[in-house]
Amino acid sequence: QTMPDYAYFYALPYELYEKYGIRKYGFHGISHKYVTERASVILNRALEDLKLISCHLGNGASICAVKNGKSVDTSMGFTPLEGLAMGTRCGSIDPAIVLFLMEKEKMTPEELDDYLNKKSGVLGISGVSSDFRDIQAAADAGDKRAKLAIDVFCYRVSKYIGGYAAALGGVDAVI
Repeated sequence: QTMPDYAYFYALPYELYEKYGIRKYGFHGISHKYVTERASVILNRALEDLKLISCHLGNGASICAVKNGKSVDTSMGFTPLEGLAMGTRCGSIDPAIVLFLMEKEKMTPEELDDYLNKKSGVLGISGVSSDFRDIQAAADAGDKRAKLAIDVFCYRVSKYIGGYAAALGGVDAVI
């Protein structure tokens, strides 16, 4: 856990952090650690001297800002649901959408959790698959929703990379 407190705190009452440990934790840490260490070898530079942005892009996806060998921010949060749109996870959404869906769709917390984690993301947008190979094939065949799913994913990846480049004060490599 190397993130500074200003990066992992949510703007919620502090008591919730004390009582329940509600904060950003991030995920895919072993993957981000491995690729940043490999990048330092490939770049022939000490990890402690690098500003890196690590992109773990798969059915589950996260981006991590690494400065001087330490994670300073990550796109996933308290759970893997925060951050990028993923294969079946919605990624970051306006929290009021949760209340809206519970009311309008009469969903229980368990049903909504399933909906946001297993029926959303690029699958939910495209209606095709959570597999980018299938989505790309559908987009190539003219499927507008498949193209939209790819565009949403790519746009959000670019926003995180740009934001982390600014937060790091520059970037030596995106991996």
